[in-house]
Amino acid sequence: MKRLTLRARLTLVYGGLFLLAGIVLLGVTYVLVDQRMPQPFRVEPDRAAVVTRTPPGEQDFDKIRMLIQDVQSEAKRNALESLLTQGGFALVVVSAAAVAIGWLIAGRALQPLHQITGTARRIAGAGSAGRGLHERIALTGPRDEVRELADTFDQMLERLDRSFDGQRRFVANASHELRTPLALNRALVELAVSRPDAPTDLRRLGEALLSVNERHERLIDGLLTLADSESELTERTQVDLAEIAAHVIDQAGAAFPGVPVRRSLGPARAAGDPVLLERLTFNLVENALRHNVPVQGWVEVRTGVVAGRPTLVVVNTGPVIPSYDVETMFQPFRRLSRERVAGTRGFGLGLSIVRAVARAHGGVAEAAPRPEGGLSVTVTLPPS
Repeated sequence: MKRLTLRARLTLVYGGLFLLAGIVLLGVTYVLVDQRMPQPFRVEPDRAAVVTRTPPGEQDFDKIRMLIQDVQSEAKRNALESLLTQGGFALVVVSAAAVAIGWLIAGRALQPLHQITGTARRIAGAGSAGRGLHERIALTGPRDEVRELADTFDQMLERLDRSFDGQRRFVANASHELRTPLALNRALVELAVSRPDAPTDLRRLGEALLSVNERHERLIDGLLTLADSESELTERTQVDLAEIAAHVIDQAGAAFPGVPVRRSLGPARAAGDPVLLERLTFNLVENALRHNVPVQGWVEVRTGVVAGRPTLVVVNTGPVIPSYDVETMFQPFRRLSRERVAGTRGFGLGLSIVRAVARAHGGVAEAAPRPEGGLSVTVTLPPS
């Protein structure tokens, strides 16, 4: 059974209390009117018994007095009935008006709560964690219980906003600081490996160290991109997703020459950060090429405008992915269980960066597993 809203319950309370007070008032009025109205004449029993023995003039007087008594009783009954009928009708009309007024008053009283709910809903629908926390309710009016609730909510948002900003700054600063020693390590190892008199074992060790160093550099680049994509976009540029996809396919496809890439690139103009959108597309295409079947695999990249919104779709063949694992793939540092067991290279940042960049542009990134294996990822951006 669907419960009534708070506004409806308050209105029923207002209307019920008014109706109850009206009924009590009508009852009290009925009793008071009944007591204050003049009582009809009463004929004593002994007097009525001797009517026939009284003189003719006195008998006529008794008949007149009895007639007056009947008229008074009828008038009193009609007055009380009229009081109940008309008073009840008036009570119903005024109660209906009270319910309508109570509905308006309840709506106005609950307006601050609607403002709090609207702010919370906008923050919850902002997308990535921490986005939208800069909003405040800033409720005005008397300092009552609702105002205290709104101020407490604003204080909580302030602390959360500072916490998320500090976390993003820490990730960005740490990543920048780690880039320098990694670049220095790479230069030293390359110098040692490139020496003419370097032994074979040293060259093998240097190649292994360069591979590990490259892995760490990719991790830091991913963290920096993730931190940048979770920040508000300050500038937007008109770009075409088709041009970005064509450039990315030429780059990423060269590293996986054994996997053909089908392209259907229609114009898809969007407003955003070209660097972040290129990284989004690169992550999708590289993941589709990397996580593919070893034989007879393929990747399909499509761009176009669907329902007035620029759209990028990347589909690939690959292992069968359970539907309950799809959302896990969009979380940072989360990979499929078989990849963790097999030790597949990767950090689980690819799709999380894709979703973060899409949300930073006001879009969405969704994925659906293919029944025969592989994944279909769709990125939809707002119209430019």
